Amino acid sequence: MRFTPQFLDELRARLSVSEVVGKRVKLKKAGREWKGLSPFQQEKTPSFYVNDQKGFYHDFSSGKHGDIISFMMETDGLPFAEAVERLASMAGLALPAVTPDAARQEQRRRTLHDVMDLAATYFAETLASRVGAKARGYLADRAISPATQLQFRLGYASPDRFALKEHLGKLGISVEDMVETGLLVAGDDIPVPYDRFRDRVMFPITDLRGRVIAFGGRALEKDVPAKYLNSPETPLFHKGDNLYNHQTARKATHDGSVLVVVEGYVDVIAMVTAGFAGSVAPLGTALTESQLALLWKMADEPILCFDGDRAGQKAAYRAADLALPFLAPGKSLRFALLPEGQDPDDLARSGGRGAIEEVIGAARPLADMIWSRELEGGNFATPERRAALEARIKELTNGIRDEVVRRYYRDEFVERLQRAFAPEGGRGGFGGRGNFRQGGGGRQFQPRGGAGANRFGGQGFGGQGFGGQAFGGRRGPPGPAPLPSGPYQAASPQLAASPIMKGQRSAISRREALILQSLINHPWLLHDHLEEVAALELAHPEAHKLRAGIIAAFANDHHHSPDPGELAEKMRSDLDKGGFSQVLQRVESGITTAAVWGAREGAARDDVLSTWHQLVALHRQWHSLLRELKDAELALGEDPSEANLAWLRDVKARIGEVDGTEALIEGFGELSGRFQKSV
Repeated sequence: MRFTPQFLDELRARLSVSEVVGKRVKLKKAGREWKGLSPFQQEKTPSFYVNDQKGFYHDFSSGKHGDIISFMMETDGLPFAEAVERLASMAGLALPAVTPDAARQEQRRRTLHDVMDLAATYFAETLASRVGAKARGYLADRAISPATQLQFRLGYASPDRFALKEHLGKLGISVEDMVETGLLVAGDDIPVPYDRFRDRVMFPITDLRGRVIAFGGRALEKDVPAKYLNSPETPLFHKGDNLYNHQTARKATHDGSVLVVVEGYVDVIAMVTAGFAGSVAPLGTALTESQLALLWKMADEPILCFDGDRAGQKAAYRAADLALPFLAPGKSLRFALLPEGQDPDDLARSGGRGAIEEVIGAARPLADMIWSRELEGGNFATPERRAALEARIKELTNGIRDEVVRRYYRDEFVERLQRAFAPEGGRGGFGGRGNFRQGGGGRQFQPRGGAGANRFGGQGFGGQGFGGQAFGGRRGPPGPAPLPSGPYQAASPQLAASPIMKGQRSAISRREALILQSLINHPWLLHDHLEEVAALELAHPEAHKLRAGIIAAFANDHHHSPDPGELAEKMRSDLDKGGFSQVLQRVESGITTAAVWGAREGAARDDVLSTWHQLVALHRQWHSLLRELKDAELALGEDPSEANLAWLRDVKARIGEVDGTEALIEGFGELSGRFQKSV
């Protein structure tokens, strides 16, 4: 047999059904399943369902049902062998060599499974015997009941150096088989192979078919070299590719249980006993890429629950670093840190299900863990240190392979940097007026916001913005971007110029400045355009404040003088008295050209109106395109089809056209004597 059951299982584990089917059928999420139109016959209402947890598809319209292999055979008309070969190529899995003894090797593997099952039975019988009294006492102390011991097939390896070897030998099992399964320790320097596990509580480790493939043993004496001992790598067992309680957890998560990753065997048992059936654990190592892929096949956001000590926190950070490059739309991790000095077993025994639910409910997103780690114990008293923080965060986000997720993470950390390093009370700069405090070691910078709320906003998608305009990743009513009350000041020139801070400028955009200048120099516009002015989307918070000041001044002064010049002079006077003098200067500095005649003092009425209508139309069009750009990018992230890619390109082309049209407003001004004054 060329394709052994083990090889086919590995193939199915590497490729989800939705991944394979999704190349032929447009699928949409439907609860825990995916649905789409039947690929086997014409239909208008989707009746084709895919279930990744169970590893099959079902077509209600045709009655066809199967896995990824049968799907390839049905849709492409391939024979079994060719379908497997194509899927193996897709999964990056090397095909097994065709050898005369392939069938004998598969038979041997089945024999090794039988050996492991016999060993598990022997360990369970030993636990129940007089010899296992000490082990039963240990399990009772950990509140693991006899029923739970049977559920997990727990056992005990006696202290005798050859107990298991002699037992299996009486059943006809060869020493060679016992060595190959890792049950015996052997080597050139070991004259007589002996039992690997002695005086240990035994935890059988099973594969997705429920077959025992390895053991974990917990020592009962304190002075042994290893508290926990796992089986070595064998033909059946690769510890980085398996999870403890995987088979049971997969069914539980499909039925709605939360997927929780804990650190050890006893923790898993305690969690399951407390009602969290979807609990798993790595096998004596830190989380691996293969195990992460297994977790994401069961749940979109597994919760990693670590012990409440420094070691647990470090484990959380390692897992975050591991996951970051592999994040995909909808696929992430959450982290639940237990109270100091407690593990899940302690918490389950002391507080029961309620205490665990409280910890799980407070699980933090991956972005929070990364941010906390980067700020932990940091001293950001100098621009260089703050620039170094920004550089580290940029490097981390650049490591995310998925373009859409990478952009969202970049936007998220841009906002966190902004909140952390923005000065308090709207004061600009960091020259002692920012968020500093005096400490024993001199002046120190205390970033504000900590891990912060996990929200999006404040940055244009893909680093795109227009004159500092930004839009958030969350749809909401028109309003200002979530910036501090005062102008944002970057921590250093490097930070201000860096790509990660692009779009977070303190200057009011040129177009917003021109709109405000038009209203200040020509307050009579508000007679007919007051509602239009009030409804404009303005990105900069100072633009919002100045608009409110302009409207208030107009309400007080518009009836005092019919003369436009006097009205404009009174408007500026009221704004100066209202404390807007510095804002007015920033509006002037935001206008990078003097060619927009219609916004300047003394312009002819028709020029003012033409310029105003052009400015407002472009402003509205720009914000509409920004929203459409966000929708197009989200659609492409969810469905990377040619149609969605064409939509995104079209939106970007129209944004480019708006940029070109912007220059046309400089052409208005002929009635104001532009040509004569130019001469």
